[in-house]
Amino acid sequence: MGAVYFYHLTRRPLHETLPVLLDRARAAGWRVAVRGADPDRLAWLDEKLWLGPDEGFLAHGVEGGPHDALQPILLTMAAKPANGAQCVMACDGAPVTPEEVTELDRVCILFDGLDPEAVQHARGQWKTLTDAGCSAQYWSEESGRWEKKAER
Repeated sequence: MGAVYFYHLTRRPLHETLPVLLDRARAAGWRVAVRGADPDRLAWLDEKLWLGPDEGFLAHGVEGGPHDALQPILLTMAAKPANGAQCVMACDGAPVTPEEVTELDRVCILFDGLDPEAVQHARGQWKTLTDAGCSAQYWSEESGRWEKKAER
């Protein structure tokens, strides 16, 4: 049974935080799906990942390519990623179900702590998922480093 980790971004934006989390997920041996809610935003994230440092390059693809099933990291809007992901990183309010939290090794929900709507949406996701019995952790970088603030 997996768990859902909520990452409340207040100091570093998504395009800086995501590669760190992706690197950790890949180090754990997981295939990852980065789930977004907007194709233009996923294209923007794709560009940011390609332009990252050479020594930390994260091999990835955007859904719709000829090798989706082979991608270690797949940027997608799909509920069932084509790459057989063991970890889903949901961004920008992308949906997450209790069933997938249970089925996957890890689900991460990254949200912009400076956007009141994003914070409210994440609170709703926390309530829905924990009420369904999912194990959840809430992480904040407010102090300047990541700290676990809540667990259920």
